Amino acid sequence: MPETIPEKRAGARARDRQLLRRQSIERRLALSAEDWARLSQKVCEHLRRNFPQLAGMRVGFCWPVKNEADLRPLMRSWIESGNPGFTALLPVVVSTDEALAFRAWTPESPMVNDRYGIPTPASGEFLVPQALLLPVNAFDAAGYRIGYGGGFFDRTLAALKPAPLCIGVGYELARVDSIHPQAHDVRLDAVVSEAGVFRPTRG
Repeated sequence: MPETIPEKRAGARARDRQLLRRQSIERRLALSAEDWARLSQKVCEHLRRNFPQLAGMRVGFCWPVKNEADLRPLMRSWIESGNPGFTALLPVVVSTDEALAFRAWTPESPMVNDRYGIPTPASGEFLVPQALLLPVNAFDAAGYRIGYGGGFFDRTLAALKPAPLCIGVGYELARVDSIHPQAHDVRLDAVVSEAGVFRPTRG
């Protein structure tokens, strides 16, 4: 049976998203070690300056892979400050079709690699994040992001009640006109890059 027009449009959008993801990751991987460190530091500075409330919250972040912004120095500084209420959390893949769980992380935490080869805390109770710092492979002015296509954070955001403060974290090289959002995509509250903080436009 031939494809209908809506099916063709959906297929074209899926291909567009795959292309955006691949191009953005390639640009990020091309960063030198010096540029990666410099951009990561700027992202951390903007987060610290513009979201001071994070220093007293349970904050989920991601271990940096493929030259994603390294937020570990910021997490360490908040841990060392001893602010009551602050806990750095890393995601745990419970199942490929379930929402992510989160465990507390400190620089001394025993770590194991998950099924994707990403370090995650080896043990500890699951905690509910009050804020999430999500890496973006691409993001647009409307506040939507493209991840890696596994849907983990989409399922996680849909499951968390109340909804956490959700901040995309990335570089200007990931900015695009539109990611062609789908029905399951969740709009970010803000995006932080080396250039500053951007609030999504509604429309």
